[in-house]
Amino acid sequence: MRPLRYSINVTLDGCCDHLAGIAPDEEMHRHSTEIIARADALLFGRVIYEMMEAAWRPSGQSAERPDWMEPFGRTIDAAKKYVVSSKLERVDWNAELVRGDLREAVLRLKDQPGKGLYTGGRHLPLALAAMGLIDEYEFIVHPRIAGRGPTLFAGLPEHLDLKLVDRKEFSSGAVAMRYEPKPPQRA
Repeated sequence: MRPLRYSINVTLDGCCDHLAGIAPDEEMHRHSTEIIARADALLFGRVIYEMMEAAWRPSGQSAERPDWMEPFGRTIDAAKKYVVSSKLERVDWNAELVRGDLREAVLRLKDQPGKGLYTGGRHLPLALAAMGLIDEYEFIVHPRIAGRGPTLFAGLPEHLDLKLVDRKEFSSGAVAMRYEPKPPQRA
């Protein structure tokens, strides 16, 4: 069974608005490229899919970018994408819609052979975490206090204990911490 990995950028006070963190630099872009390259496919909700498509689909690029951003752009552009949405009628950009029972659909994707799946965002990962489907969590904590904005996992029905399995410090002061769920404690 291929693992489902989750990664998100977050400020020290838990804000996960992509505009609230520090500006991504070459080192952090390289790390994000490596994360996505470790997966056979990406599993996105509608909002993240549309945000990534607008920013990274070659035909949608309008802004000039530094050369060091190009590997990330090529990696995400080439990746197979699964999009969970009840609002979208169709997707393209190497994507297909995921419909029906979310748990069953994700278990079918995880059951396929391969290196793994990757997800990001807030809403879809909340549902996946509540179902116990995420095998690895990575929080890239930025050295900033936002003082506002959306936070992670609000509404999770029960706590989730995690075990730190890796950490990486960036020259920007951000720290990537990778966790795996601890097995549930038996009474």
